[in-house]
Amino acid sequence: MSDLHADPPAQTRPNNGSRIDPADEAEQAAGARERILSAAVSRIASEGIDDVRIARIAVDAGVSPALVHYHFDSRETLLAEALTYSYHRIGNVRIPEREAPDLSTEEQMRRMLEIYLPIPGEQRQDWMLWVELWLRAIRHPELAPTSARLYADMHEWVRDAIAAEANAAGRDPDDFADHLLALIDGCGVRGMIGDPGMDLERMRELIWSFIASELGYDPDPALEVEAA
Repeated sequence: MSDLHADPPAQTRPNNGSRIDPADEAEQAAGARERILSAAVSRIASEGIDDVRIARIAVDAGVSPALVHYHFDSRETLLAEALTYSYHRIGNVRIPEREAPDLSTEEQMRRMLEIYLPIPGEQRQDWMLWVELWLRAIRHPELAPTSARLYADMHEWVRDAIAAEANAAGRDPDDFADHLLALIDGCGVRGMIGDPGMDLERMRELIWSFIASELGYDPDPALEVEAA
């Protein structure tokens, strides 16, 4: 079953009559929620949303199962929140680049490509959650807003990053973003299922070839960009 309903956990308060600072209480709650999401990302990526056990997530996060049920009332909610958390955790790597005037657009796009590849570690975990979302969203339309929101965010980042150069090259920035994201998804899925013809090197080559041909960049996908 999808539902994870449970009564809210009882609040733990000191028995000496002292009050808990609301700011401290809010910080503790936020910390517990983040630990739950971090644990959920790992468990969903390794076990799949249908097989994940809430008790294991609770143990990994160091909280009670009741608290997990309190924050996430269904598997769909847990998946949506975990994917959003994972996306923004990885996104923290690229967000500073939006505000880094010392990086050229080509350098930003090279870094973006590396962030979006299913490289082992957090990025591959993030891809596992995307695959879970695609499969589950087909039968659970309540997940559609999460998918649409995350795709819109990626589309906006790509479009805004290359807008000036795309317009100068006679390319529509929105069309470019849609084509690029579709290419990343297609290559990524083949890589995730172990297609021997689509390893990370081949993904990088195909995706960068499209970017370079559209925007007039150096076609060599192996060029390195110094860390900011």
